[in-house]
Amino acid sequence: MSLFQDKKIILGVCGGVAAYKSAELLRLLTKAGAQVQVIMTPSAEQFVAPMTFQALSGNPVRSNLFDQAAETGMGHIELARWADLILIAPATANTIAKISQGVADNLLTTVCLASAASLIIAPAMNQQMWRSEVNQKNIQHFKGRTAISLIGPARGEQACGDNGPGRMEEPESIMQFCEQQLQQLKEQQSLSGLLKGKKLLVTAGPTIEDIDPVRYISNRSSGKMGYAIARAASEAGAEVTLVSGPVVLDAPEGVNCYKVRSAVQMHEKVFEQLDNMDIFIASAAVADYRPVETKSQKIKKSQDTITIELVKNPDILADVSTHNEKLFTVGFAAETTELEKYALDKLDRKKLDMIAANRVGSDNVGRSMGFDSDTNELVLFCNNTDAGIEQKVLPETTKLQLARELIKEIILQYENSNKKKDWK
Repeated sequence: MSLFQDKKIILGVCGGVAAYKSAELLRLLTKAGAQVQVIMTPSAEQFVAPMTFQALSGNPVRSNLFDQAAETGMGHIELARWADLILIAPATANTIAKISQGVADNLLTTVCLASAASLIIAPAMNQQMWRSEVNQKNIQHFKGRTAISLIGPARGEQACGDNGPGRMEEPESIMQFCEQQLQQLKEQQSLSGLLKGKKLLVTAGPTIEDIDPVRYISNRSSGKMGYAIARAASEAGAEVTLVSGPVVLDAPEGVNCYKVRSAVQMHEKVFEQLDNMDIFIASAAVADYRPVETKSQKIKKSQDTITIELVKNPDILADVSTHNEKLFTVGFAAETTELEKYALDKLDRKKLDMIAANRVGSDNVGRSMGFDSDTNELVLFCNNTDAGIEQKVLPETTKLQLARELIKEIILQYENSNKKKDWK
């Protein structure tokens, strides 16, 4: 059955030449089984007649915030509650600016602000408007917000004669994107409440060990996997604390995030937050060593070779697992060779309940594996004292989807472990 079947979708249409594409988009949505309510901004009515959308949707088109007939029942609030998904296509620079700043001065922007539904924005505007500094700042407001996503704009020839980014994506591409978002929503809902009342502590990203004010040593890590895990755990209803090394990611909504730089700082922050935690997930790529001495001034290049004495960093995961034996601990193992051997060794040596192992580096066609990628795959090894070591492969997919699958496996193993506390 189509993911669109019986889904309640608000299609927002803004004033731009691309509004003619919205009629085809509406036809595809209704053909796929969606119930669609169209909201047009006043300027959109200058490009396409409301009757077109009414005929295609089978519903009256809404455009007036102060429609007396609708407002007797607080119509804009009812619309906001009705929607499973809000799709704005085309979205003009004006509407994007209003939504990013929380301005609600017409029906469409008011419904967006009043709704808890996921919002998909398909921008369409002149290439210079798209590139303008103020518009890009408005777009940045959406980054890291889990309920808002953008598709496009595409590049190409524009109605004004310019050529560049700013064309609305084609209706077929928007449909595919919406289907992906609905699938994610379905997966998110499958996690809902599974970790209600539980407290999770997650580490993510690299640590940086300074050599001098200019140079440092570190491990490769984008932090994407750890941040995805924190988001998935939060979706499952957990109270999530994230301790993160330096990354260029925004903390997921609803997650308490602490930023650190070095392994020593991460160790200290983890132990500050450890009390009353139920599950600890160590996905950070913590540097194993740090310089014995950090120079206060830049080391000048004067010799062909240089020796820097290193000392071991504290082992955060091992210290946590031995500090609190009732805590359910999950580690990560990034390996270039003999994945199973090294993962099982780490599972046993650090006294973990589960370890998630993945290959890193490059595959045989030169693709990056694990690092900096938006996809990954994991092999789980679970230390089930009754059944021995259990193994399960989580196939390659997006890191967010992988994180959701991992959280489901952690919940299953946690419930079956003797470390389980009473569910609240």
